[in-house]
Amino acid sequence: MHELGWWPRYVGVSRLVTMFKSTSKKPAHAPAFYAQPKYLKGSVARDWWTLLHPPYTMLHLSFVVIGACLVGPVNGVRLGITVLAFFLAVGVGAHALDELHGRPLCTSVPSRHLTEAAVLGLGGAVVLGVVGVIQVSAYLLVFMVAGVGVALAYNLELFRGRLHSDAVFALSWGAFPLLTSYFAQHANLSVPSLFAGLFAALISKTQRQLSTPARDLRRRTSSVEGRQVFTDGSITPITDRTMLAPLERALRSLCWASVTLALALLYLRFSPHV
Repeated sequence: MHELGWWPRYVGVSRLVTMFKSTSKKPAHAPAFYAQPKYLKGSVARDWWTLLHPPYTMLHLSFVVIGACLVGPVNGVRLGITVLAFFLAVGVGAHALDELHGRPLCTSVPSRHLTEAAVLGLGGAVVLGVVGVIQVSAYLLVFMVAGVGVALAYNLELFRGRLHSDAVFALSWGAFPLLTSYFAQHANLSVPSLFAGLFAALISKTQRQLSTPARDLRRRTSSVEGRQVFTDGSITPITDRTMLAPLERALRSLCWASVTLALALLYLRFSPHV
């Protein structure tokens, strides 16, 4: 058994968390909490569902909606095109590239199909971006080039992985879609939009801070051993499941919180009663 290290000991007023250790055997969990859902029939459907990262794609697209709806009036056609473009670029293209590079989700999708999905996803987003350039502003070209460049560099870990960082993730998967969507609606950026972009970046940073240890537990940990000793003498075992549960509950809540805000802004901009 390979010793990975000891969990730091914290002595507080209420509890004492003792040590755990982990081995290097095969991981005991699916690669993500949304991976291979049983309610979908067939391995192909399950693989493609997993590949889309539904909770995180939903979170990402909520930033697009929030950016577009910060200020009214909102052009529904432009918003629809922007949402579709980011779904193709990130939900399909970037996630296909990510799976192509190292197979982190362990899907059985052939590499050729992943390459085709990446090309179609990013290519479709570029085509929709060109429509935006014609309809809105030539400055949208800057957003297009930046988006495609980051999708390739981040997910394929180009430049020795220098762009595969927390900061780049927060800016690219959080602030960027919100600001792009705002610009697509209003052909400019404003101080409030920059603060909203910071909000999206912080949400994305929080998502990464939660998902990174969750991925480590699911994909690189075979077992966890330990116990938590409370000040009243009671003992609770520490397992991989007890460590995963609060992380993934927080991730679900984070995704739904952002979607709820996006829905509220949509209602505000499009409801005839407001």
